[in-house]
Amino acid sequence: MRRTPLVALSAVLVLSGCGSSGASVPAGPAPSGAPGLRVETVATGLSHGWDIGFLPDGKILVTQRNGEFALISGGGTVTRLKAATHTVQVRGEGGLMGMVVHPDFATSREFTTCQTHTENGEPVDIRLVTWRLTDDELMATRVRELLTGLPLAASGRHSGCRPTIAADGALLVGTGDTARGDASQDPRSLGGKVLRIDLKTGQPLPDNPTPGSPVYTYGHRNVQGVAVRAGGQVFVAEHGPDKNDEVNLLKPGANYGWDPSQGGTVPGYDESVPMTDLTRFPDAVPAKWQSGNTTEAICAAAFLTGPQWGTLDGTLVITALKGAKALFLTLNPTGDVTSTTIPAELQGHGRLRATRTAPDGSLYITTSNGTDDKLLKVTPVR
Repeated sequence: MRRTPLVALSAVLVLSGCGSSGASVPAGPAPSGAPGLRVETVATGLSHGWDIGFLPDGKILVTQRNGEFALISGGGTVTRLKAATHTVQVRGEGGLMGMVVHPDFATSREFTTCQTHTENGEPVDIRLVTWRLTDDELMATRVRELLTGLPLAASGRHSGCRPTIAADGALLVGTGDTARGDASQDPRSLGGKVLRIDLKTGQPLPDNPTPGSPVYTYGHRNVQGVAVRAGGQVFVAEHGPDKNDEVNLLKPGANYGWDPSQGGTVPGYDESVPMTDLTRFPDAVPAKWQSGNTTEAICAAAFLTGPQWGTLDGTLVITALKGAKALFLTLNPTGDVTSTTIPAELQGHGRLRATRTAPDGSLYITTSNGTDDKLLKVTPVR
């Protein structure tokens, strides 16, 4: 367990627009009166923990990229669930990925995952699958294929894929463009999008921007973080190419400006284009935050909530894989980033992937180093 004051690194993140207008907010000290952070190891022995779900009885469910489910109970006991995940393609960035526990889990025992899918050993698609945890908590059984047809690269590149339940109960799913140049701007493709569907049926919701389509926003590169703010705003975190990772505030039907095919005029996947190309798309939505002339490989996103966090209440937490850190972003009511803090307590753990806020307001984070990965619990301390 670590117990140290919240300290920002002396190094400054240099943030630049590079063809879009993401906020330039250097890393600085924590807000006045902010608590320190206590970081505890809840469980060890995981493998690329991809997402975290909290069950009503206090147990924690973790998806692992290698196709395994881990059920973690008090004292850090890890039970590896039996599950028919043999069709999951574990390759590159793909595998068993994001997850949501259904709000009615106490009666339905259902949860839904994002996962790559193969048939006869060949990659087919990325799909959302709903599972049921058996009463003895030893097995996850398939209930339904909730949504199929998300594109999948044979290499597993840019597979996304993060589901999160919105304030209105809709299922939001951040997807990757699978390194296809035309996917993000193609309204028929489910890649490079945020989707909005019914959690029980998988059908597009009737008030979506385009009737009959699950697409909520488009023009994304690889969305791996989706976080819902108190009040309903939705922020996503997505990977940039060699610069300009982005945090974006979603607006229904909006274009976020990623187009490596340049309108179909360039073959292949031209990653030299801006993450938010305001020249090609003047109406594209500028990022609220960018990483500048480097990438952190940002991943998951979650909000700190509850009075125990003091001045950190409402802070947006972004995990970073390559950067091996967490970024704490302070937002104003319109979603603009007013300060960025890099807590020292969340360094030294290696690559950080999943982050979710528990019902009691504590923050959980997984490491993604590939060997003896951990589930961490973060709480405030004064």
